[in-house]
Amino acid sequence: MQQAERLGAIMERLSLDGSVNVVEIARELEVSSATVRRDLRLLENQRLLGRIHGGAVPQGVLYELPLRYKSTRQPEQKRRIAREAATRVVDGWAIGLTGGTTTTEVARALVDRPRLTVVTNALNIASEIAVRPNLKLVVTGGVARAESYELVGPIAEASLEGLNLDMVFLSVDGISPDAGLTTHHEIEAGTDRALIDRASRVTVVADSSKIGKVAFARICQLGDIDELITDDGADRASVAALEDRGVTVTTV
Repeated sequence: MQQAERLGAIMERLSLDGSVNVVEIARELEVSSATVRRDLRLLENQRLLGRIHGGAVPQGVLYELPLRYKSTRQPEQKRRIAREAATRVVDGWAIGLTGGTTTTEVARALVDRPRLTVVTNALNIASEIAVRPNLKLVVTGGVARAESYELVGPIAEASLEGLNLDMVFLSVDGISPDAGLTTHHEIEAGTDRALIDRASRVTVVADSSKIGKVAFARICQLGDIDELITDDGADRASVAALEDRGVTVTTV
């Protein structure tokens, strides 16, 4: 397990249990206690937790930000999708990340890459990227949605004007041949469209539960995206229908 994954697991346990024990988390992650202590020291230096004898407890409010928005459904599939998505990124690129559990995993898969510029409207993603000196972070303005920690609306969209992105990674609530890309919230859809408009390439990262589904608000049509990366649990007929509409689909 890579360090970024361990740190995420430790912080998630903090969010769920209110504390972590070195011995227990080492057993759970199948690493040494010394490795866990080093990880705790790093997180303490980032002021994300406070160390106590034998473990750690939360510190301040920062630790809650990346954790309330956790990937609870199909976590392994999301990580596989994220690892594949990360291979699309060239060092030195400027990339965009919308909010979402799968895009959060993409961000974690990229944290060790050099000279990337990351533009996001997701506060949970921003909080994880901000402590990485190898990455340049640009956060949009906008009104925060408590449900998803995303900054949305006209202010967010205006803050993207004048930016040029090599690629944007987009999370969706549904993708179907007829409805295109959709989300549950119409204001999010507008902000997602603004990110898409600034990108040379658009890659959708969505686990198999989103394939063939239609949510309330349309983000864009299928012709506006370059690739869909999903997991191998996706319904084959739905994938074939998307491919028939010209979408490049990669399953992992």
